[in-house]
Amino acid sequence: MKGFGVPLVWVLGGAVALFAAGVFGVAAGAASISAGDILRHLLSLLPFGVETPLTERQEALLMELRLPRVVMGAVVGALLATAGGAYQGVFRNPLADPFLLGAAAGAGLGATMVMVFGHEVLADPRALVPVAAFAGALAGVAAAYLLGATAGGGGTAALVLAGVAVSSFLSAAQTLVQQMGVDQLQRIYAWLLGGLGRGGWDDVRLVAPYAVVALVVLLLCGYLLDMLALGDDKAVSLGLNPAVVRMVVIAAASLATAAAVSVSGLIGFVGIVVPHIVRRLVGSNYRAILPVTVLMGGAFLVLVDVVARTIVAPAELPIGVVTAFLGAPFFVLILRTTRHRGT
Repeated sequence: MKGFGVPLVWVLGGAVALFAAGVFGVAAGAASISAGDILRHLLSLLPFGVETPLTERQEALLMELRLPRVVMGAVVGALLATAGGAYQGVFRNPLADPFLLGAAAGAGLGATMVMVFGHEVLADPRALVPVAAFAGALAGVAAAYLLGATAGGGGTAALVLAGVAVSSFLSAAQTLVQQMGVDQLQRIYAWLLGGLGRGGWDDVRLVAPYAVVALVVLLLCGYLLDMLALGDDKAVSLGLNPAVVRMVVIAAASLATAAAVSVSGLIGFVGIVVPHIVRRLVGSNYRAILPVTVLMGGAFLVLVDVVARTIVAPAELPIGVVTAFLGAPFFVLILRTTRHRGT
């Protein structure tokens, strides 16, 4: 069964996976709360006459700590995964990813500059972080794409190497900026390692408008990415302007990356792992890949965050460390597969 070209069974499966991951995410922790009690409490917030089974302490733990963290994990995971899938479609490159193309490093540099220098302009510069991150992400992707196209012909290997070079340069610039803000060095370093439990509902409200815009635009571009996959000549014959489509998709994917980085720091490999798994499940149609990736990306990062905050409890691992452990072997596997297909 399909709707608008999307296999509904996979959309429903992704929604179930996200819901299950969310319930597990809010239930897991040192102070255990059963899934049944969580569901009953959420129903008590609706006019159904259901009474909450939670104590005041459990309710505060759920509503002020765990639930906003799970929501943030779902939003950030959806943004990073969908951005990765969109980059792979627009560049026709299975290795394209916000972190490999310089988007994340550029967003990190922009956000760090606001953290270090923003207090000289505004009393509370947090609202400028997503804007600066977006500008940095666009600059990073543009530099990587232009370098790969001019120096290496635009092939997969050239684009990846250009992305690595641009990311290294931007990371070095970010380190230089960090040293100019020694007073905030510890906070910036913790942010760079990635995390979801910092700002609660404030961060959710901060990122929500950017997330909605980026995801809606990318989902609407799924059909256009399918036409781009046919080749530029065929796309032009169908009435499409490939250059405009690429510009819109790159801008929306960069906005998604910047929004995620601005509130969660640098969390790598989500944009490679999730789209490839989804592609294996639903095929190569981006009208199907992108909506399922939104749901599966959210579920993936929520579950990874549970691992990050429980595996060494009562301490907590930075979530970027966990995604690196999971994603690095996956990236090597994709690289080997891509290489064999190209030979």
